[in-house]
Amino acid sequence: MILHPLSDFIDCNCVVNDSSPSYWYEGRCPQSGKLLRLPRTPLAEAIAYGLMRYLATNDGYNLEGKMYGILLVELPTGEQQILKAFSGLLNGRSIVEGWVPPIPGRDQVALEESRTLAELEAIKQELITLKQLPERQEYETRKREFDLRLQILSDRHQDCKHQRHEKRQILSETLTGVALTVALEQLDEESRRDGSERRQIKRQRDEALQPLRQLIETADTQISELKGRRKELSRQLQTQMHAAYSLTNFSGKSLPLQQLIPGGLPTGTGDCCAPKLLHYAATHGLKPLAMAEFWWGPSSTNQDKLQGEFYGACESRCQPLMGFLLSGLPKEDATTKHDTYQQEKTLPILYEDEWLIVVDKPPGLLSVPGRYRDRQDSVLSRLRHLLPNSMGLTAVHRLDQETSGILLLARSLQTYRQLSQQFQQRQVRKVYEAVISGLVTSDRGVIELPLWGDPQNRPYQQVDWQYGKPSLTRFQVMATEGNYTRVEFLPLTGRTHQLRVHAADSRGLGIPILGDRLYGCRAVTSRLYLHARELCFEHPHLGKTLHIQAKMPF
Repeated sequence: MILHPLSDFIDCNCVVNDSSPSYWYEGRCPQSGKLLRLPRTPLAEAIAYGLMRYLATNDGYNLEGKMYGILLVELPTGEQQILKAFSGLLNGRSIVEGWVPPIPGRDQVALEESRTLAELEAIKQELITLKQLPERQEYETRKREFDLRLQILSDRHQDCKHQRHEKRQILSETLTGVALTVALEQLDEESRRDGSERRQIKRQRDEALQPLRQLIETADTQISELKGRRKELSRQLQTQMHAAYSLTNFSGKSLPLQQLIPGGLPTGTGDCCAPKLLHYAATHGLKPLAMAEFWWGPSSTNQDKLQGEFYGACESRCQPLMGFLLSGLPKEDATTKHDTYQQEKTLPILYEDEWLIVVDKPPGLLSVPGRYRDRQDSVLSRLRHLLPNSMGLTAVHRLDQETSGILLLARSLQTYRQLSQQFQQRQVRKVYEAVISGLVTSDRGVIELPLWGDPQNRPYQQVDWQYGKPSLTRFQVMATEGNYTRVEFLPLTGRTHQLRVHAADSRGLGIPILGDRLYGCRAVTSRLYLHARELCFEHPHLGKTLHIQAKMPF
């Protein structure tokens, strides 16, 4: 059964606020040029969380990391049901019962795909063998041995050189004539013997290492050739697949992938969740209402995907297809969605005057725009859109995307500098409230752990006593709620993810904040349970203390 009832994923008695999309899948219709949008709504995310709970309890889905997606659709009868899909292959299979099948065309190249995959696997094993060549370890071991011998010899020769230098000075002062010449010649001979000894060990090193080096260089050449062969095989297979794949939109029009992206197709185009889901809906008379995609399983190789996190359409493979795939949806829906989208750009303002603004940031919204197209929606961009004369607006500090609560913004550069100085000099009092995903043993205390962010593993932060920046947090337990603990945090510094790491690290509270999957919380929740509750600072122009408070959302 490909279509699933909502009850398979969520408790139908629970009420989900479905009025505020957190993301829009969008693209321009190739014919009309109109912008078409499909939202990721709280209901779609709740359905996705239900799918995550299913994946978490079935080991077969935790072996490899990949994108999963759900599409909420409306049947011709008006009933709402759900489609679910995975990207690429699932445990080596393209067709799995209960999941949306791959886009038609894969079966046309199934035999060639099977052959290619078998050859790619053979190449993989050969690469492993070549990389694990025993001679590599032998070469490194013997090279270290010779390097050590040469270092010891060099140190000894250096000492002898200094001694000879001192002897020459003494001899020059005490001897003359033939006696001095003979004595100096003996010292020169010692120097030549030292040089000869060094050259002898280097010859022995070269004779021992050269055959190993040749074997390794030959293996490296083979590795390079195999990687080239692997790349070519993958390219050929992808070309065949893309020529065979054909997508259908809601106008009933079908086009091959090569025609949709004539400039070149990245590996995996057509195998992502979004195209699978939308193509299936279009070819089965189903009206899409909302969609959500998330990563599940081990982190990707470059660490840019986190389990349980939602992601938008990928720039290279899915985004170029969105305009075509969404074409044919009722125009009134697109207009309504556009109007609703603009209405949802509002933000709760806690304080406002001619110099500054304080807002209550919802979870899931960035403080400032990100680098990429799907990360432009933020507190700053919304306020700049909503408020007149607000292009000079600047965020004085940041909150994590997942964290909710008080965010302070300045209307001018002068105000920004004055407020920033208060933050830098630790004159601002910040109070956060969090729910910890376990029972905290200490009622109160101070956590002081230096934090460092690995540039190769952003945004993850870790405790590092050598490179970390000083980070200080006071905490106090407020209440125990079942198996959870409500805690008040007072950060005295403002490092990235400071409270999250200080909670999760064993040298801090040792328990992650509820919903913090990045730092080890395994519970499936709808948000990160961390809220910036209070902010107290000196108004730079009015000369009075402002104490701003935001209502707790959990």
